[in-house]
Amino acid sequence: MRARHREGHRIEGLSWLRASVLGANDGIVSISSLILGVAAAHAARGGILVSGIAGVVAGALSMGIGEYVSVHSQADSEAAALEQERAELEGDPAGERRELTEIYVRRGVERVLAGHVAEQLMAHDALAAHARDELGFSARSAARPVQAALTSAGSFTAGAIIPLLAAALAPDAWTIPLTVVTSLLCLIGLGALSAAVADAPVLKGAARIAVWSALAMGVSVGVGTLVGALNSQP
Repeated sequence: MRARHREGHRIEGLSWLRASVLGANDGIVSISSLILGVAAAHAARGGILVSGIAGVVAGALSMGIGEYVSVHSQADSEAAALEQERAELEGDPAGERRELTEIYVRRGVERVLAGHVAEQLMAHDALAAHARDELGFSARSAARPVQAALTSAGSFTAGAIIPLLAAALAPDAWTIPLTVVTSLLCLIGLGALSAAVADAPVLKGAARIAVWSALAMGVSVGVGTLVGALNSQP
């Protein structure tokens, strides 16, 4: 018996990974930069940790709320578009069938066959057919505000805890170097993992995130050093 051929395209399931990696990256870069800036200003260990914890809480809430508002707006727009499409289907079903037929024709389907496909799909679920092929909506891409908010806040927190723990466990003299090394190693790992899963160049993905993250940390250290120097002046 001939084996069944099954294709798997990784890109179809990467949206969740992309969002999670982005949140974790943001958490690592944001909190490591915050900690490094405060440490470079010669703050006490207690002040560094309080700043880091406050940054984790504020960042997670900001990410979650921002994602919720953004995705909820998308959900409202989708709902309005579906309601308009439902009204058009009730008012002019023949015109909507012709519209769907033209969509399939533009995609390369022969006109007569496109007409049969449109007719059968509309007989099965007219609104779903138009939502998918005219509006581009699908169950996979449907906006879920609460899920998006929790994912964003959770991934940010997971990433932010890494530099916070590094700073908490490091001796005073090693707070900055250990925070930098730990954060960069984790960022490089995330960049490499994301690139590998997406079948993209691993070294390029890891190098890109390492360079830009190092730049952000360097700027934070520079600003913290400047502020510390200004505060130490009589």
